[in-house]
Amino acid sequence: METSKINLILLILVIAIVLVPLIFKSDAEYGGADGQAGDLALEINPNYEPWVEPLWEPPSGEIESLLFSVQVAIGAGSIGYVLGLLKGRNTVASNR
Repeated sequence: METSKINLILLILVIAIVLVPLIFKSDAEYGGADGQAGDLALEINPNYEPWVEPLWEPPSGEIESLLFSVQVAIGAGSIGYVLGLLKGRNTVASNR
């Protein structure tokens, strides 16, 4: 099978994996683990008080999502760079 056909099939699968849960669970609320953990702590112990407060709270959820996306992009770029560097070294070493 050609590489372009495989890539197209993989792209369609990725789109399906993203869209299917959104279609079938359209009324679901997507929240972070931080909020759920705080709610659970208050449910277990109503007198619970956090030990620390955030140094800075983003002004909106959109900015918080943007910052999270930037962190993900930096992490993915770093991992991709290292993997590419290692692959390049292996290719150069095997050609000697």
